[in-house]
Amino acid sequence: MVCALALAASAVVVFHTCSALARQTDTSKPVVVQPGAPGQPSKTLPPSTKATLPPRSPADVEFMQGMIMHHAQAIEMTALIPSHTENRDLRSLGARISSSQDDEIKFMKRWLTTRGEPLSMHDAMHEKHDSHTSDHDMAAMHLMPGMLTPEQMEALRETTGAEFDRLFLTGMIQHHQGALTMVKDLFDTAGAGQDAEIFGFTTDVDTGQRAEIKIMQGMLEKKSTEEKR
Repeated sequence: MVCALALAASAVVVFHTCSALARQTDTSKPVVVQPGAPGQPSKTLPPSTKATLPPRSPADVEFMQGMIMHHAQAIEMTALIPSHTENRDLRSLGARISSSQDDEIKFMKRWLTTRGEPLSMHDAMHEKHDSHTSDHDMAAMHLMPGMLTPEQMEALRETTGAEFDRLFLTGMIQHHQGALTMVKDLFDTAGAGQDAEIFGFTTDVDTGQRAEIKIMQGMLEKKSTEEKR
């Protein structure tokens, strides 16, 4: 009798285990689980539940649009390197900056597109103010922190060799410092920077560009020392 009860109990356990596994592997009924707050249990939501994007601040959108334009100029600067200098260290640095910022531009464009936002400040301004946007307003959009002026860009294009190296490094340091200012301004704006993707992205930008600034400052110091000898 004891053996019979044991076998019956085992059968019940097996039945419940199989039932649980069947429920877990039943793809026709997806399970949506919402993690609970600290100390609170998770919740099982209806299969019809749809994900929603986190709320965003207008400052988040403007930051992404502005940083796309900011990065675009950095890529334009690095594109001059192959034809303007033989400096291997600078060529290596330029390739790294160009690759990373191109990837970041793609991310920012995806972020804006997913949220139905214009990809550029130019498009956004025209949507708000139509074709009557003034030349002054249009020019102001191009004065993002740290960006080189048209005169600085022209000087960079006209130089080669050691002088190009110096202008590129000082210009890109200025450019990177401007990006750090943009990140700081974003987080100084109430309600901005709360989106998890933006927070992760800006953290990477801040860390990466600070590291590159140190590298470029070291390259300038090395160049200065060599010229004094």
